[in-house]
Amino acid sequence: MRKWIDKKALILGLSKSGISAAKYLNNKGADVFITEFRTEKEADKAQIEELNSLGIKVEMGGHTDEFINDSYIAVTSPGIPPHSDIFKRVTDAGIQIISEVELAYQEGQKPFIAITGTNGKTTTTALVSHILSKEYNAPACGNIGNPPCDLLDKNVDYFVCEMSSYQIATSNSIQPQIACWLNLTPDHLDWHGGLENYFEAKAKLFKSPQTPTFTIFNALDEKLLEFSKEVLSEVFLFAKEFEDNCCYVKNDAIYFKRNKKEEHIIDLKDCPLVGEHNYQNIMCAVIIAKLVGLENETIKSAIQEFKAPEHRLEYIREYQGIAFYNDSKATNPEASIVAIKSFNNNNNTILIAGGRDKNTDLTEFCEAIKNHIKTVILIGEAAQRFATNLNENGFNNIIFKKTLESAIDKAIELNPQVILLSPACASFDMFNSYEHRGEVFKEYVLSKK
Repeated sequence: MRKWIDKKALILGLSKSGISAAKYLNNKGADVFITEFRTEKEADKAQIEELNSLGIKVEMGGHTDEFINDSYIAVTSPGIPPHSDIFKRVTDAGIQIISEVELAYQEGQKPFIAITGTNGKTTTTALVSHILSKEYNAPACGNIGNPPCDLLDKNVDYFVCEMSSYQIATSNSIQPQIACWLNLTPDHLDWHGGLENYFEAKAKLFKSPQTPTFTIFNALDEKLLEFSKEVLSEVFLFAKEFEDNCCYVKNDAIYFKRNKKEEHIIDLKDCPLVGEHNYQNIMCAVIIAKLVGLENETIKSAIQEFKAPEHRLEYIREYQGIAFYNDSKATNPEASIVAIKSFNNNNNTILIAGGRDKNTDLTEFCEAIKNHIKTVILIGEAAQRFATNLNENGFNNIIFKKTLESAIDKAIELNPQVILLSPACASFDMFNSYEHRGEVFKEYVLSKK
């Protein structure tokens, strides 16, 4: 743990994590400066006033030398890419840049359980925290819930930390007790500059000098399975049975194996989370719970009690015999494919998709729709490109709507068994965030009498 009194700390970005780091460092005696590129909005005023009242300086609309120069350290917000101008200026000034998660790791000196992957991070992190909290103080943090710096002055046994590729890319000293990699599909490619860079950003968490004590990988992901052979820590695999160190589905139940001893954990019928992807999330969580030392019965009862996080294949209600699911968190085609495939035996599902296009390849998305979806209702900026790709791949049962509400009304009119919102797009063309989009969906569906 460093001594911070009278040291100048620079925070890059007026973000939730940046503000958390600023308040922590200020409380430890540092002289804290927050620099933000965007201009000030009305909504920022109260936040800035509070920070100023604590003695934290804030500048908006650019980065001045006054704020940058002579800083002891810079703590970056996850949304700022390493190739940005501010990174170059800070690096050229000889200032070390770390993530807020890395700051919390260095200051907390407590075990970190790091969970990453393109999809499923939030559900798995929440589930792990829920299971471990039966016997430990193990709050979910990082890319979900609280920034870990918010927890530093609390009595925490384990930091259960969802880590995005952004956070891993700007962390150089985190050595988790347990690190998990759920899957890898193309995402955030603009930020990283390509798929290989995206892979390497995440892989960094598992390599020396950050090698975890235990690592967990998805055995169904060929690239991760191959990479697992290079990792120096003790490796566990899920979603497929091996001779040892694995968690898998057999006879409609989840089993765990270590030291070649097979243990039954839970029957699939007792799992509240549906779909193959969620069984994978549960298997990963089971491995973590077993490594921490929880009993099988404790793990089973915790899984049974767990409720899925909002906006992630979240069951809303049944209305007029139709089941409604909110999967607004699916902001890329790969995430939507996972949701679409969850309705494996259902040939009467309507998908509502569209939003701000990420221009990712849609071939597999279209294939999943052909196999599992009866009708697609498209909204938002991406609607036309999605329709063109669906047509080219032999799917023509498409309807266009201008609003999410009108899409829901049309879907109800068609009387399917399931209506699934899984947009495969960002939300910013019509909503403030994927959470906002999901709330609008839920409120409108729940308002139906």
